[in-house]
Amino acid sequence: MPTFVAPGIAVLESEEAALFDALETRFQDIALALGARPVAGPALLPEEDLARLDFFRNFPHLGLPVATLTDQAREELARGEAATPSPEHPLVSTGCYLPTATCYGLLVSRQERVIETPEVITSIGRCFRNEEHYDGLRRLRAFHMREALYIGSQEGVVDHLSRSTELVLGLADQLGIKIGKEPATDPFYLGDGPRSLLNQLDPVKFEFVSDDGTAIASVNRHRNFFGERLNISFGDESAYSGCLAFGVERWVHALLQVHGDPRRALVAVNESAA
Repeated sequence: MPTFVAPGIAVLESEEAALFDALETRFQDIALALGARPVAGPALLPEEDLARLDFFRNFPHLGLPVATLTDQAREELARGEAATPSPEHPLVSTGCYLPTATCYGLLVSRQERVIETPEVITSIGRCFRNEEHYDGLRRLRAFHMREALYIGSQEGVVDHLSRSTELVLGLADQLGIKIGKEPATDPFYLGDGPRSLLNQLDPVKFEFVSDDGTAIASVNRHRNFFGERLNISFGDESAYSGCLAFGVERWVHALLQVHGDPRRALVAVNESAA
């Protein structure tokens, strides 16, 4: 079973780690089937970019800022006068935050661009969320998210997410995981404006939820929100975007719930790839 070094921070032991790797291979296969090109996303996100995306308005509770020590605090620690930084010395902001989702960094990397042909990219990122509570592998402070992001036309987003849905449902069926597709309550943009009303009438995020209520994957239709905010153009208009996201540790959890043992779960994953 996983070892937890702190609330919400897990170490997968060897058998669970093998299951993680096998699942990640399947997720990469799905991304490739969607035409995605692999990239490596950033480990940090600039504060000013997150502000452009209404992150602090919509998700102020999730953010984990990255800070450094004051010179005085470093000197005290180096002299052995303290075992940990003193609360008397406030931390100094680096102007960066830990990512809460993989696609933020991928989208920010495309800002101020004109895209002539649709772009599909995929990456796995370590993500971080400051949650009210943590629950095993179902809800972690630090976790991995594999995403397949489409940027291009409105019609292309619809096709990307439709194919993503079929592939997720197919994989879950192969692995013996019973899931339902449900509208989510945390799309990338909320607020009280017209976008919020539009989301109530036409949901933009759906989650794939297992029997115990764990959301193990999602499809997210961003409309042209990121295209407008980041000045990403597709032809003569703001680009539309959408993404498929897998919570890798949550799939490990779901498989352990179904198969009861990481070795049997690994057999199921390997057989699904045959």
